Parts: sequence; C-alpha cells; structure tokens
Amino acid sequence: MTLKILSTLGVAGVLREALPRATAAGFATEVTLDPTARLVQAIEAGARGDLAILTAEAVAAQTAKGVLAAGTAVDLCHSYVGLAVKAGAPHPDIASEAGFRATLLAAPSLAYSRAGASGLFFAGLIERMGIAREVNAKATVIPQGFTAELAARGEVALAIQQVSELQAIPGVEIVGKLPPACNTCAVFTGALFAGAQPQAAALLRWIADQMTPDMLQAAGLESPR
Repeated sequence: MTLKILSTLGVAGVLREALPRATAAGFATEVTLDPTARLVQAIEAGARGDLAILTAEAVAAQTAKGVLAAGTAVDLCHSYVGLAVKAGAPHPDIASEAGFRATLLAAPSLAYSRAGASGLFFAGLIERMGIAREVNAKATVIPQGFTAELAARGEVALAIQQVSELQAIPGVEIVGKLPPACNTCAVFTGALFAGAQPQAAALLRWIADQMTPDMLQAAGLESPR
C-alpha cells in the first residue's frame, strides 16, 4: 500500500534525502510538497492523505477540526528564515536589525514567497519596520516554490525564505539566518490524518528517526530535541 504524505516545502531537502530509503524499510510513499498555506487550502477543500507535515499551528488547527488525528502529532524540526544570494555574489550585512534594514533598502531586487510561512512572516516584518512600500516596489513575490531559484538565475539579488528551502537550491550561497529581532522559529510537525492507513504511524516514527541532528543541520534545520 502507498502512503500519501502532504508536506511543507520546509522539509523538502530532508524528505528527498530520507525517503529513497523508505522502500528498504518497508514503506511505499507518495509525497506532495507545497507551502503550508497552500496545503491547508487543499486540505480544507477536501484533500486527504495518510500523513501531514505542516507548521505546528496548522497541525493544531486541523486536529481541532478532526481532520488530523488527535494525539498523533510529533514535532520534527525547527526552522528559521534566512537570506541567500547568487553564488559568488557579495554577502550583504544581516548581522543586526539595522544592518538588515539597510540591506533591504539598498538591494536592487529581492524575492519572497506569498504562501509560505516565511513569506507571510516577512510581509509582516517589513510592515513593522516601516519599509514595506520601498521593499515591495522592487520585490518579486512568488505564489509558491523556491525563491532561491530566482537568485540562482540572477533574476533577483536577494532571496528570502526558510534556510532549509534556500539550501535546497544549487547555485546560491546562504548568507545566514536573519538577525534574532527580525526572525521567527517555525516548528514543523508531523501528524496522521484521521482514518490514515495502519502503516502511517510507523512511517511517521521512521521519518522522525531519520531526522537526526546531523541530517537536519545539513538541510538548514534544527532539532527540536
């Protein structure tokens, strides 16, 4: 039996590394990768699977609605928002809030995501910083996918997204996480859909076991444990 996973893009790198080994562990899997917001829209429109990996807040909301099974949630990893540039490009200053603000104002172009948790956070951040008009005037806001692809192609100078999502794309360099005052920690959580196939619980445990601190670090993520 094939187990269907609906997963946030934030853990795409880890799943692409781990799931090829799932067959040897006795699991057949099918994965849909999308930003959490788009997955939630699909779920609320009736999409179902066996296992969901979403932000902790989205898992809690879908559990309260009975879509995800109560008592099955497992926190898998922590993720922070970062900034990337095309490989070989100078690394701008993001060491402090003031430096990051100046970098955003000086950049000729940048990209962030409309639907992802990082993009929603960044849109609110530049509003709070009072520079939304200036930044959005030169921003490419993608509906979904990886902002780093635009930086790798030279279409924008800066790409902003979860560090794990930036790191999944070749041809860019990660400048680093945004400064603490300008960042947020996303907790990515796995949970079973109500009525999931019996093997789904074992698959979730297996995925959690694969997410070792070393693997998470290599993917730009951090262990919750």
